[in-house]
Amino acid sequence: MIINNNNYIKNGKIFVEKSLYNFVNKEILKNTKITPKRFWNGLDKAMNILKPKNEELLQKREEIQSLINNWHIKNREKEFNIYDYKKFLIKIGYLKKNPPNFMIETKNVDEEISSIAGPQLVVPISNARYALNAANARWGSLYDAIYGTDAIGSVKLDNRYNPVRGGKVIRYCRDFLDEIFPLKNGSWKKINYLKVINNKLILKIDNKKTQLKNNKQYKGYRSDNKKLKGVLLINNNLHVELIINPYAFSANNDPIGLSDLVIESAVSTIIDHEDSVAAVDAEDKVLGYRNWLGLMKGDLSVKFEKLGKKFKRVLNSDRNYISSTGKKFKLKGRALLLNRNVGHLMTTPSVLLADNKEAPEGILDAFITSAASLHDLKKKGNSKKGSIYIVKPKMHGPDEVLFSDEIFSKVEEVLKLKKNTIKIGIMDEERRTSANLKECIRMVKKRVVFINTGFLDRTGDEMHTSMEAGPMIKKGDMKNSHWISAYEKNNVNIGLACGFSGKAQIGKGMWAAPDKMKDMLDQKIGHPKSGANCAWTPSPTAATLHAMHYHKVNVFKLQKKLSKKGKFDLDNLLNLPIIIRPNWSIDEIKNELENNCQGILGYVVRWINSGVGCSKVPDINDIGLMEDRATLRISSQHIANWLHHNICTPNQVLETMKKMAKKVDEQNQGDKNYEKMSNDFDKSIAFKTACDLVFEGKSQPSGYTEPLLHKNRYIKKSSSIFKS
Repeated sequence: MIINNNNYIKNGKIFVEKSLYNFVNKEILKNTKITPKRFWNGLDKAMNILKPKNEELLQKREEIQSLINNWHIKNREKEFNIYDYKKFLIKIGYLKKNPPNFMIETKNVDEEISSIAGPQLVVPISNARYALNAANARWGSLYDAIYGTDAIGSVKLDNRYNPVRGGKVIRYCRDFLDEIFPLKNGSWKKINYLKVINNKLILKIDNKKTQLKNNKQYKGYRSDNKKLKGVLLINNNLHVELIINPYAFSANNDPIGLSDLVIESAVSTIIDHEDSVAAVDAEDKVLGYRNWLGLMKGDLSVKFEKLGKKFKRVLNSDRNYISSTGKKFKLKGRALLLNRNVGHLMTTPSVLLADNKEAPEGILDAFITSAASLHDLKKKGNSKKGSIYIVKPKMHGPDEVLFSDEIFSKVEEVLKLKKNTIKIGIMDEERRTSANLKECIRMVKKRVVFINTGFLDRTGDEMHTSMEAGPMIKKGDMKNSHWISAYEKNNVNIGLACGFSGKAQIGKGMWAAPDKMKDMLDQKIGHPKSGANCAWTPSPTAATLHAMHYHKVNVFKLQKKLSKKGKFDLDNLLNLPIIIRPNWSIDEIKNELENNCQGILGYVVRWINSGVGCSKVPDINDIGLMEDRATLRISSQHIANWLHHNICTPNQVLETMKKMAKKVDEQNQGDKNYEKMSNDFDKSIAFKTACDLVFEGKSQPSGYTEPLLHKNRYIKKSSSIFKS
């Protein structure tokens, strides 16, 4: 990467890109008690201390991987022995001694994390409109979510209101009320009188009074000029508001004027600076940081046009109610926002060090996103408890988790924050972290608020770690493998054993198909049933639908049962997903390659050419799937593994890439700004990047895609600037 030092301002031993320097000084630090001098001097000193440690940890990764590779090569002809394997992993420091029992000691945790189980959104920070939508997804219309998706078994055909479909939606929602808020006598379908008198909820069926089986589920109401606007119910710490508007088209013939159910949906949201963004330079980083600052100050807004109409989106206000005892109270109108920084691997040209090398991006993220959060600590619009929440991805084992703790401690020192103000979320997505999860948690037991499983990144690391062990099973078979089952159960069991219930989140991964909501409703209830008190959803609509699962499952009650019988299963966790004697047909290999290549190209072409790090990408069957770098990692590592073990040939893969590039070009033909790869494969940076991810996949650090993506996106941006 070519660096123009004229674009940088020297501060101590570091050089800060001008746009970033001015943004921090004039926007982030404005109206805080932290001066630019203190901030930049603190960052300078911290970089001097932390960068060598960062590099040492990354070198340790490579050394361990090399030792594992050699062990597999040496033992390839032998039958795999789990006991010998564990003994070896302990010897090289991959496996740590299991720590004694302990409980996490995190304090000042918001209720969205500690005591409310519900959906969690993940959204790229680079798109202000998406970020606002996600923050505002705390509440969602259940009528709209069901009407506008295939949740009731079919999809809506056009934008005109279909009263038959509308009737199905209403019946579906009445069934939901009957199940979650049952009446002593009768059904919500037959209620023909609903009033609030003297703050009490009055319900009637044919002039006969009825009431909720559990009167504690009635929380309060909203009114305007003495007209009832909404009735607030609560179940499993989640709220549902019955919207009363007899003039709405959906309530034309409704005897109680019930026009919608607005339900508490995305209780928390991860605002992502990592896998779902394409931030390769200071321009990109400042865009993300500025959007995060707007969220923390509460003034982020965006203007846009849709269907010929102009809109302005802002953050939702809190919701006002009157309780059953006549007292006024508020409920938060927005999701609790967590910030996902980048991991330890990548560096950024936004800041250069004394040796003219790029600074570690994760350290910079911690300083700047935390500084932006100072505004919220003063206003408490996001965290009522005065905490900053940073989710930290791609950490390999306890030493790297402890290093994150050290980074956060340095940030707290510079920003004059109390120790452990910054809370950490541990992404359990690397094999060495999974195998040592309890010890990882112990390293940050006073600031940890979150652990979760991420199938795709975890599978990518599984493949890379065991690259030399043999050919991997087919990608679709991974979900049924022994290690996946142990991985998912261990995450919950260890979290509960460490005292997460009622204090921190135990999370599960993403539902990737935003157009398959019926399937999501059928399957994703498995996440709360597993004991997870949050799980990722791809959209506000999906969050609203998934919220119903947390009404059906009392997660905290379930966690009490699970905590008594959960055990850590290391043997199955370390079970290798390889096939000893592959007997796949030519067509099976061809189909697997085409599926992987199409997925890689469909994502990479948007990343490189348009700087889009997350979007709904059509798969090989034209089904839209939410893709980010994690999906890319698994596909590229899978082909790299098959190449290494001669399941396929380089020429076979290249020809498949060219064939699938044409398909991806066809899938994007409706985009007038799309640049075709198949017009000239040799000149397409996107096509070259996709090929490099596969053919150089074995040598990439931990199988990560970021180094090649960043390098080639920067080349593409530079060439576009030059052409313009």
